[in-house]
Amino acid sequence: MRIAGLVGAAGLGLGLAAPAGALGAMAQGGLSGYQGAWLAGGSGCAEVYSSDGKGISFKRPVDIFVPAFIVSGNRLKTPQASCRIKSVRQTGDRERFLLNCANAVAGNEVRVLMATQPDGSLRRYFNEQDTTGTQYQRCSR
Repeated sequence: MRIAGLVGAAGLGLGLAAPAGALGAMAQGGLSGYQGAWLAGGSGCAEVYSSDGKGISFKRPVDIFVPAFIVSGNRLKTPQASCRIKSVRQTGDRERFLLNCANAVAGNEVRVLMATQPDGSLRRYFNEQDTTGTQYQRCSR
């Protein structure tokens, strides 16, 4: 299965070009509302995540199919992939993320469209035409 499919199933994807030194700062600035652990679906946070006092991680054994991800700094991690957030760009009421993702098999550039919601949740959209999106609840900051 391609990494884009794995990351998409776990809830991600988007883009912007800038000098390499500016990418980290741009991603950091647009990420403040996304920091933490996120979960969609019927699982509870305690079933998916554990905390070691320093931060949050996926419980072992990791359920590779759980729709969850963790944003920490300019990194985004799913149960199957680890991504560097290259850039974040505002597009209307949503933000496009351009991710550089890798798993045990391959690496790929992935685009994700998300928006934080007034109730503290976020929605991940499959494309610009998607008006519903998938809702994620924050498990931790």
